[in-house]
Amino acid sequence: MATVMKSATIPASVGAVWAVLADFPAISQWAPNVDHSCLLSDQTEGVGMLRRIQTGRTTVVETVEHWEPGAALRYAITGLPPIIRSVTNAWSLESNGDVTIATLTTEIDAGPRPPQQGIAKVVGRKLGQASDEMLAGLASHFATSPEQQEQHA
Repeated sequence: MATVMKSATIPASVGAVWAVLADFPAISQWAPNVDHSCLLSDQTEGVGMLRRIQTGRTTVVETVEHWEPGAALRYAITGLPPIIRSVTNAWSLESNGDVTIATLTTEIDAGPRPPQQGIAKVVGRKLGQASDEMLAGLASHFATSPEQQEQHA
């Protein structure tokens, strides 16, 4: 298994950042590497919620496995090549004064053998780049939102 952890300082409160992450189907509104996203379940919050995202020619389904309002969100990603056994993304939020430290941890399981672990590391590097893009998009979302502009006025 390979683990990639990325963090960014988001210029907003934990509550504001959570509200964006909790709007699960709307990831395409702030993540520049997500071309399209939509909800696949009637459920609109909590464990079991499903969304479909499209990034370029790749389409995956993400299923919420952990939902802790204001603190943590984890989802499994399915639809990747079968050589990858499982991938999860886990968001955690921590207040730091007027800003939030958002951490995105990706775990990739391609199997226990050395060649499989090598594949997990290569995939981890690619998904780490995607995490950087999502974190930058989240920070940018708040840096340019009307709420943020009012706070700085």
